[in-house]
Amino acid sequence: MGTRDVILDAAAHVMHSRGLAYATTKEIARAAGYSEATLYKHFKDKSELLVAVLRERSSGFVPLMKALHDRAGEATVLETLAEVALAAIAWYEHGFPMLASVFSDPKILASHREGLRRQGAGPHKANEAVAAYLGAEQRLSRVRAEADVDAAAGLLLGACFQYAFLSHMSGADVPDRRSADEAGLAFARALVESLLPETKVPKSVRRRSTPPTG
Repeated sequence: MGTRDVILDAAAHVMHSRGLAYATTKEIARAAGYSEATLYKHFKDKSELLVAVLRERSSGFVPLMKALHDRAGEATVLETLAEVALAAIAWYEHGFPMLASVFSDPKILASHREGLRRQGAGPHKANEAVAAYLGAEQRLSRVRAEADVDAAAGLLLGACFQYAFLSHMSGADVPDRRSADEAGLAFARALVESLLPETKVPKSVRRRSTPPTG
């Protein structure tokens, strides 16, 4: 394993256990068994190191987002959105302990934002990737032409984010808590009827009609 990989592994451990605000480059270097000077040969600052950890030491969410546009027309929209949701839940659950402490200090938050901007990264990239995928499905007529793909992306990822948030805040105390697999599929299903052309909505997810009363 190369020096960069050792540093990334150490950074992932320290950031996850202590939170980003309290994970210093000195502590990360010590955990990796190197000097800070060695760390800075591979990473410009802590923000760049965090982005590398999220991209390379988390779930497969980031690679999935990068490849998502090219997945249009392959699996069903429901299957792809369910895969996205499950990966997003895992990614958010993994990232919360690292990222939560960023908001404890305005200076740390500003520095983190600048680091993301400099690298062309940020949480909005996931929304853009999902919206771009749905836009590609629109052009294939597998998603309704009038569907708001940006809103759909926000709804899907927002539901995944909340699921991860509740996991950390409430743990097992949430009544009737769904598993991540169940939740991811449910979130995807909830969007499908509004996204797919009427003739392509699976019967299992169509809204049940309510008979008129009176």
